[in-house]
Amino acid sequence: MSSSFEKFQKRRVVTSYFSVVLSVFLVLFLLGILGLFVINSKRISDNFKEDIVMTVFLKSDVNDSIVKAFDDELRLASFAKDFKYVSKEEAAERHKEVIGEDFMTFLGVNPLQNSYDIHLKAAFVTNQSFAKIEKRLRKNEAIADIVYDKQLVTLVNDNVKKISMWILIISGIFAFVSVLLINSSMRLSIYSNRFIIKTMQLVGATKSFIRKPFIARSIILGMIGAVLAVAALVGVLAYIELNYPDLEILKDSAQTGIVLVAVLILGALIPWISTFFATQRFLNLRTDDLY
Repeated sequence: MSSSFEKFQKRRVVTSYFSVVLSVFLVLFLLGILGLFVINSKRISDNFKEDIVMTVFLKSDVNDSIVKAFDDELRLASFAKDFKYVSKEEAAERHKEVIGEDFMTFLGVNPLQNSYDIHLKAAFVTNQSFAKIEKRLRKNEAIADIVYDKQLVTLVNDNVKKISMWILIISGIFAFVSVLLINSSMRLSIYSNRFIIKTMQLVGATKSFIRKPFIARSIILGMIGAVLAVAALVGVLAYIELNYPDLEILKDSAQTGIVLVAVLILGALIPWISTFFATQRFLNLRTDDLY
């Protein structure tokens, strides 16, 4: 009979430990994902901005030397992230792929113009900057026209501001909820040992002596959950880097490392604080109040 009771007690203890580790793991994993998203949000938004194209059409009578001079001008320009020269033959091939037929067969000539596709640096992707750059480029007599999507520029910038604001709000809420969830798990774990705590106190053990093993155990369980969370986060980073290399998720390794270390620190700090106050609460209760 006693053997069955001991097995039951062991299963209950193991289940309690597992639930604490699982809750710490899930909370810290989600918190780490949010942290990684926050530190990479600017790079992600910059990638969206730098995908917007400004197309500069050249006049048909422009010779190679003028094209070369314009190419050098763009290479030295502070606003250009990258650019590509698109000949009218290449442009015709693109149109053919898009519309599915060769429009030159019935036109007889290629009406398209030689052009440059320019991607601006993220800092210059505003309507004001686009307008200034357009005004500057139009001074070049070799340019026939300049085209870009003004509505898309406005939309991207407005959405980036809104998303940034919501990220800050969600981060604050999620951090608060994370602390509450881990705290609740630790309090439940201590609650199951409330009679042991009171018994130790009744036989003369000091409060610090009683708290010490519970705090040590909670830190160990928290660190196990944190290590598992870090391992899962590294796996997610590796997957994103492998499948979406354009995001350059591992470009800023220092900040990524800070997030992973912060997860480990929180894995020890939050359980320590939660266990300290939970044990203190039961230490201050009268024996009758334990029921």
